[in-house]
Amino acid sequence: MIGLLTVQASLFEPSGGSPLQNAAGWMTELLQGPLVVTLCVIAVALVGFAALGGRLPVRMGARAVLGCFVLLGAPVIASALMWQGEKPVSQVVYQAPPSVAEPARTELPSADYDPYSGASLRRE
Repeated sequence: MIGLLTVQASLFEPSGGSPLQNAAGWMTELLQGPLVVTLCVIAVALVGFAALGGRLPVRMGARAVLGCFVLLGAPVIASALMWQGEKPVSQVVYQAPPSVAEPARTELPSADYDPYSGASLRRE
């Protein structure tokens, strides 16, 4: 119910961003989603098979693989190019829980111990 009550700056301004900004956001999500990753994996596999079979020069195969890396790494490359000497923000992505020491193991039986030693003997 609260989500339905949005505040607008003016009645004449549409809610949300501009259509161009929405389209750019949609393209960004499309180019970074699982569909593109799947297509890049398939492309690299096909290029690799073609290069190993001798049907594709290795240089062209490397160009296709490099294109996939640039496509998938575009946000990181853009942020690295836009960084202008400011201190980067340290962000912890994952912090492992503290490890707990395992209890001591019980004593193992001696090496000459065989629980089935009399199982195969014939008893009459």
